[in-house]
Amino acid sequence: AGEASLAGGSWIIFLVVSCLAAVFSGVIAGNYNFWTSAELFYDITALNSYNAVDPTRMRGQELMDAGRALFVPGTHLDLTRSMGFKNMDTYCVAPITGGTVAGNPPLASYDFWAVGKDCCSSSATGGDFRCGQYDNANARGGLRLMRDEDRAFFRLAVQQAESAYQIKATHPLFFNWVEDPIEATYQFQRNAFQTYFIGMCSFFGFQMLTVYIAASCFVKFSIA
Repeated sequence: AGEASLAGGSWIIFLVVSCLAAVFSGVIAGNYNFWTSAELFYDITALNSYNAVDPTRMRGQELMDAGRALFVPGTHLDLTRSMGFKNMDTYCVAPITGGTVAGNPPLASYDFWAVGKDCCSSSATGGDFRCGQYDNANARGGLRLMRDEDRAFFRLAVQQAESAYQIKATHPLFFNWVEDPIEATYQFQRNAFQTYFIGMCSFFGFQMLTVYIAASCFVKFSIA
């Protein structure tokens, strides 16, 4: 009876420890998954989606609520006017230009910018922007930058570009440069589900392993 009571108490302790481990790991992994994938999906889909955005004819104030933007054919990144701002990470920007005006003339205001982190040099003088799908000739879509903590540093990079290239950016909006903004948006959702499923299966396997080890140990101690 004493051995049975001891074994029962050991299993209760094991159950408590397992439940605490599940709670803590679930909170940590869930918050990470939400912050890196799910939150981006929810934030972007909560905003508006715009098609046929022409950077030569439209201004940033017209797309204040844009979460996704598909630019008109002929739109491209002006890599010669890219810039990087260094503050631990390097915040890289390149103006989105081109559009329906023939000859790609300079814009009165460069209000649409492709951005990325640590994908250019901090002393960019144009041409070394390597963010997003910068080298995809079919890319003309943008996903709005949703991280508020990064926006101020990208704004400083734009101000450096304004000074270096003698251009104007009245109300810059920041986008991640992609080919298909809808597909890129739902990729965040798929990533969130995938991470959730992998985490659930991993913890299940870990729990089965710990149950086997605990059972073996309890049997060994009871025999001893």
